Amino acid sequence: MSVEQRRAGNLPAVKALMVGRRAELAEIQELFAGDSRLVTLTGAGGVGKTRLALAAADALQPAFRDGAWLVELSPLRESTLLPHTIAEALPLADQTTRLMLEVLADYLADRELLLVLDTCEHLADACALIVPALLRAAPGLRILATSRRALHVPGEVVLTVEPLPVPRPGDPAAHRADAVVLLAERAARTAPEVGAGGSDVAGLVALSRRLEGLPLAIELAAARLGEWTVKELTARLDDRFAVLGDTDAVVDEADPPWHQALRTAIGWSHELCGPAERLLWARLSVFAGTFDAEAARAVCADGHLPEHRVEGLLAALVEKSILTWRLTAGGARYGMLDTLREYGAGWLRRVGEEDELRCRHRIHYRGLALRADAAWLGPDQLAWYERTSAEHANFRAALDFCLGEGEDGHTALELGGALWFFWFACGFAREGRHYLDRALQQYPAQGPARSKAVWACGIAAVAQGDVDAITRLGKVFRADAEAAGTPAMLPAAAYLAGAALVLRGKPAEAAALLDATPYAQDHGSAYAEGRLLAWLGRVFLHVTLAEFADVAAAADAVHAECARFGDRWARALADYIRALAAQALGRPDEAAAHARAALEGQALLHDSLGTAMTVDLLAGVAVASGRGEEAARLLGFGQQIWDTLGRPQVGIPERVAARAACEQRTRAAIGGTAYETAFRTGLEDSIDDGLAYALHQT
Repeated sequence: MSVEQRRAGNLPAVKALMVGRRAELAEIQELFAGDSRLVTLTGAGGVGKTRLALAAADALQPAFRDGAWLVELSPLRESTLLPHTIAEALPLADQTTRLMLEVLADYLADRELLLVLDTCEHLADACALIVPALLRAAPGLRILATSRRALHVPGEVVLTVEPLPVPRPGDPAAHRADAVVLLAERAARTAPEVGAGGSDVAGLVALSRRLEGLPLAIELAAARLGEWTVKELTARLDDRFAVLGDTDAVVDEADPPWHQALRTAIGWSHELCGPAERLLWARLSVFAGTFDAEAARAVCADGHLPEHRVEGLLAALVEKSILTWRLTAGGARYGMLDTLREYGAGWLRRVGEEDELRCRHRIHYRGLALRADAAWLGPDQLAWYERTSAEHANFRAALDFCLGEGEDGHTALELGGALWFFWFACGFAREGRHYLDRALQQYPAQGPARSKAVWACGIAAVAQGDVDAITRLGKVFRADAEAAGTPAMLPAAAYLAGAALVLRGKPAEAAALLDATPYAQDHGSAYAEGRLLAWLGRVFLHVTLAEFADVAAAADAVHAECARFGDRWARALADYIRALAAQALGRPDEAAAHARAALEGQALLHDSLGTAMTVDLLAGVAVASGRGEEAARLLGFGQQIWDTLGRPQVGIPERVAARAACEQRTRAAIGGTAYETAFRTGLEDSIDDGLAYALHQT
C-alpha cells in the first residue's frame, strides 16, 4: 500500500513544530506499539492536550492502514449525537435506520485506524459507554482521547499532561528550557526584538516561571509584548495575581494548584481588554465551533455594542490571542479555545445576558436557515452548501436550545424544516430525523412551519429508506396540503408517496401516481424542490419500467428545468437519469458523458449517495464497452462509498439487481483473479483518486 493510502485520515496540517513534549510523544507511541488501545491525555485547560494529541497522531498515522481521524467534540453539546459526530468525522454517511453505534461498530470492525477524540470532558459519560463498545467490536481500533478527567473505562491508560518545564534558578541553560523557548517563539510574532535571539533572555526566563510553563498562559502573555517590555509585563502579572487568582470562572475543583497561573493570565488578559472587547468576548461564547463576522454582528451587536464596531473588535481579539482566525473558501471564520470560551460564558452569566444572547443566536440561525432554503435551488447553491456546512455546529446548538432550555418548538420546526436540503441532499438524514422527530412531537400544532417540518422529515426518511415513516409522514403532509389548498404542496406530497411505493418494489403504482400529478407546472418557489423531485422521480420510473419511447426527451426536459434554476444538485440527479436512459437505449458514449456531468456536480456537493449510484452506472457502461478491469475498479470504488452509506442502491430493488448483474458480467469477462485485483484497487483508492479515475477513465 502506498504512503498516501497509509496516511489516510483527516488530521489538520501541522502548522509549526511542537516545542518540547518529546518524552510524552515517545510514551504515547510506546503505549500504542504495545498492548494499549485507549490512551487518555488529561490535564487542565490550556496545558496543550490537543496539540500533543495531534502531534502524536501525526507521528502514528503511517502505522495505521486506515489512517488517523480527528473527532472534535468541543462544539457538541448533546451527548446522544456523539456516535453521529464520530461517523461524520470518519466519514461514515450511513443513511439507514440502524442504531448509529451498531453502524460504527460494523464499519470499524475490520479496519485498522487511530481515532482521536478531542475534548471529552463534557461528554465523559457518553464516551465511557461508546468507547468500550467500539473497542470490543474493532480489534484494529486504537483511541487517543483528550479530557480534563479520565473516562474511567477498562483498559484505559491515563497520561497527565504537565506544564512545560521551566528553568530552575541559576540554571546556565535556562534559555533552552521548553517554556522559555515557546515564550520566545511566540513573542517574536509581536515583538521580534524580544523573541528568540533577543537581548532580554533573563526577563523571558522570569516571565516563563511566573506563567508556570502553561502554554495558553504563555500565548496570552506573548500577545501583549508588542505593548510592554518583558519587565513591565511581568510586573503587571505580579500586581494582578492577588486580585485575579481567586476567580472561579474557568477553574475545575480537580485542577492542580498551578492552574492559578492560567486563571490569572486569562483574567489579566480580560482586564487589559477594553470594555467593548470584554463584552464581545463574553457574548461570542454563545457560538459553537466557528462563526463569521456577519453572525457576530447579528448576535452580539446592540446599543451597548454598535454593529459598526464589531469587525474591528474581532480583529483586536485575534491580535490578543483571545480568538483564532482562518480564511476559508466562504470567507474569514473565527473561533475560541474552550478555556477562553468558558471564561467568557462565566462573564456572560454574571452580567445576566446568557439567555438573551442564546435567543439572539437562535433567531440568527433560524434566519440563516430560511435564507439558505430560499436560495438552495439557485445559482448560489454551492456557496450555501459551504456556508451551512461551516455553520453545522451552530445549527445544532440552536436546535438543542429550542428543544431544551429555550422551549421554542415553533422555531425548531422552522429551523429544522428550512434545513431540509442539509438533511436530505448533504448526507445528514439521521441528524435531521433526530431533530425533526423531536420537534414534531413537542410542537404538534397545525400550520406552515409544521407542514414544512413534516416534509423535511419525510424526505430524510426517504434518504434512510424508512418506508413506514415515509408512508406515515406522506399521509400527514398530503392532508396538510389538501387542507391548505396550496397547489405547490401536491407534487411534494406525491413524491413522498411515490418514493414509498418504489422502495416497496411497486414502480408501476408509483408511476401511475406521479403521472396524475401536475409536477411540470411551476407554482413558484414554495416547495419547488418537491416539484423537481417528483418530476425527476417520474423520469427515473420511465427507465425502471423500460418505457424508452420518450425517456430521453423527458430527461432532457427536467434537466433544462434544473438548469433554469441554476441548481447543481438536482441537475446532477437529472444527469444521472439521462445517463440511465442513454445506457438503456444502447448509447454508451452518451451515457458516460452524462454520468461524468452528474459526478462533477455530486463531487462539488459531497453527495455520497449520488456519487455511489453514478459510479456504479459508469461501471456498467465500462463492462458493456469491453473494459472489464476498469469496470471492476469502479465497482470497488463504488463499494467503498456504499460501505459508508449502509444501504446499497438506496434499497431500490431494480438498482440492486443492476449492480449484481454488472458484478457478474465483469467477473465473467476478465476472470476472478483480475476482477479481485482491480476491485481491491478501487476499494482502497482515496476519494479524490477514485473520483479522478471515474471522471477521466471512461
